[in-house]
Amino acid sequence: MENKQQSNGMTKENNAVKKKVNWSGSLILASLTGAFGSSFLYGYNLSVVNAPAVYIKKFYNETWERRYGFSVDEGTLTLLWSITVSIFAIGGLVGAIIVTPIVKFFGRKCTLVLNNVFAVAAALLMSLSLLAGSFEMLILGRIIMGVDAGISLSALPMYLSEISPKEIRGSLGQVTAIFICIGVFTGQVLGLPEIFGQESRWPFLFGAIIVPSLIQAVILPFLPESPRFLLLEKHNRSKAEKAFQRFLGKDDVSHEIEEVLAESRVQRNTKLVSVVELLRTRAVRWQIMTVIVTMGCYQLCGLNAIWYYTNNIFSESGIDRETIPYVTLSTGAVETLAAVFSGLVIERLGRRPLLIGGFGLMIVFFAVLTVSLTLQSTVHWLPYLSIFCILAIIASFCIGPGGIPFVLTGEFFQQSQRPAAFMIAGTVNWLSNFAVGLLFPFIQAGLQTYCFLVFAGICFAGASYLFFVLPETKNKTFHEISQAFAKRNKVTIEMQEMNHYTGEGKSREEQESNFTSSVDNGETKKGIV
Repeated sequence: MENKQQSNGMTKENNAVKKKVNWSGSLILASLTGAFGSSFLYGYNLSVVNAPAVYIKKFYNETWERRYGFSVDEGTLTLLWSITVSIFAIGGLVGAIIVTPIVKFFGRKCTLVLNNVFAVAAALLMSLSLLAGSFEMLILGRIIMGVDAGISLSALPMYLSEISPKEIRGSLGQVTAIFICIGVFTGQVLGLPEIFGQESRWPFLFGAIIVPSLIQAVILPFLPESPRFLLLEKHNRSKAEKAFQRFLGKDDVSHEIEEVLAESRVQRNTKLVSVVELLRTRAVRWQIMTVIVTMGCYQLCGLNAIWYYTNNIFSESGIDRETIPYVTLSTGAVETLAAVFSGLVIERLGRRPLLIGGFGLMIVFFAVLTVSLTLQSTVHWLPYLSIFCILAIIASFCIGPGGIPFVLTGEFFQQSQRPAAFMIAGTVNWLSNFAVGLLFPFIQAGLQTYCFLVFAGICFAGASYLFFVLPETKNKTFHEISQAFAKRNKVTIEMQEMNHYTGEGKSREEQESNFTSSVDNGETKKGIV
């Protein structure tokens, strides 16, 4: 009895130590630095165009008049502005498409470092556009900044999912969403009239992009690459061990190395699969479908419409123009707090209830917002209810749908499938982003106060699908998550493993021998079978 109590005490002590070790300094620094130079900039560029919109349109008109001798008509100006806002998503789509070969060749960390070239180039183009008298520079800069965001929103979640222990994978994955929200909030703060929200200062809003990029470019090279990438794709055991030691904050990482090697033996080999191969793999059919649904709903649920056109929405709600920038600031603060809350509770509550519950709350508040906007001319206090609904929608989004889709994409797929999976997720993400940014002004003009019912319907469809399909992935290994989908994919566990990674023409023993011989003291041996 006494021995049992001692054993239980030691187990609790070990678990406590493990929890402390999990959040090592290198792990925290890598996640914060990676997110600050990546997802932060994505959020920043979502909101940064909002405050100076009037001044940028004036700049477009003056440039047009100087070139052609007459003012641009209202329709053309609206089109130019819509292109400026939504072209960011086209660049994001390009980035999502090219990210797979980049992360395969350079690795996750190096991809994030090199990606700063796009951010710096975009910042220079956009910040110098007024001085050069060229609105084309601003539009081109938005495209290039989109490429940066498209690469980082795939490479960063991939990096974070591979460096974090499964016990905190969800919390660390939420860093992406938290920094998106901080980026949105920062863009709103810097856009205040007291800072850069003036006609002569709006280029500084875009020049500020250089700061996070340079910080990431300086710090991240001194942190390790993904240990899973080093071990499974580069076959460098010594570097993988050192990376695990840095990220886990302990010397003995034999258990973690063996766990990854066990996964590689199940995989048979570590050849990266293409997007076409992944789409043809029956064993991941429902994982792909779920990623498409969650990423599609992530953009189409209406949050980007609020981020892009907050000023217009508040103006329609009857808020004074002078007050709007400060009311808009509250949206960024609320979403940041909600994202932090989600990161704190995700490992306790799980992904499934937060995701479905977030969409459910958005449906309720979209419905109330529609009623409020429709009747606000008859009741003097209803504009304040509209503001509350917008803040509640943002909070509901950030609690679950705002970050969990990125976490799930990293969790659903094995090592060799992950880059292709993120390409699919990124493509859906950015196409949906572009559609909302381009079409929402016309939807708003056509449906008036009923426009948000469209987004409520999308949230309902997404929540219904996830309720019936999504398994809980909290505290599960990548292999266990694959097993959870096996029945729905109508494959046996053994068949699923074979479908993940096929080793044609070789027996299991030969493939394991090949992999084991290729990993020896951190060097890749060639010609040894």
